[in-house]
Amino acid sequence: MGEMIEMGTASSAVHSYVSRPEGTVRGGVIVIHEAWGLVGQIRSVADRFAAQGYLAVAPDLLGENGITDDVATELGEQLFNPDPRQRHEAQPKLRALMSPFRSPDFSAQASARVESCFEYLESSPGVNGQIGVVGFCMGGTFALSLAVQEPRLKACVSFYGRADYSVAELAAINCPVLAFYGDQDTDLVETLPDLGAAMTEAGIDFTADVYPGTGHAFFNDTNRFAYDKDAADDAWARTLEFLTQSLSQDRQA
Repeated sequence: MGEMIEMGTASSAVHSYVSRPEGTVRGGVIVIHEAWGLVGQIRSVADRFAAQGYLAVAPDLLGENGITDDVATELGEQLFNPDPRQRHEAQPKLRALMSPFRSPDFSAQASARVESCFEYLESSPGVNGQIGVVGFCMGGTFALSLAVQEPRLKACVSFYGRADYSVAELAAINCPVLAFYGDQDTDLVETLPDLGAAMTEAGIDFTADVYPGTGHAFFNDTNRFAYDKDAADDAWARTLEFLTQSLSQDRQA
């Protein structure tokens, strides 16, 4: 089990869940949550990374705007319910939850908080600069943002995140990028040809895996309508393999 600590400066302070490995530290991983906030499911993902030897940090980007685990599960299941009436009833709740994200300051503040996590890991014993980021949904978008902004990042994994960047902006990425999508998540999947072409033109090592028969949030095992165990298990194995390869290169003593 991990602990909640505060990190960063006054302008970028963030409460984060930190989960530490029992043995040798293999590197550091920033785990960025979905739109629900730092709920138990994300903390459990951080614990899973710690069990694999990584010092895992999961920032709370929403603070007082986050929601409880029970509300996150209830709303998530409504949004992915096969019954269209349930999905319709969930929309006002979703709009209320998303309202803080529309603030012009939110993106900059969230990015600064993620960077605070990076600096925390950078100064942590045993990490030796081997830092990756893994994000889900909104967190996947911020994971890609960190890759664009932070040249010291060694690995980026985005689960169904959005990337609206020019070729020139993508060229700033200094690490390999692995992205996962469900083929039913059409809004994002339709952007992949252009994103892949832009990544190639920018010279980025980019891999996108699309799982058939799955949609958005397929990794979230608290959502019975969205979760796909086979896809989630495969993506987890691929993520661990990717981190092993990316965070073991050029390690410093």
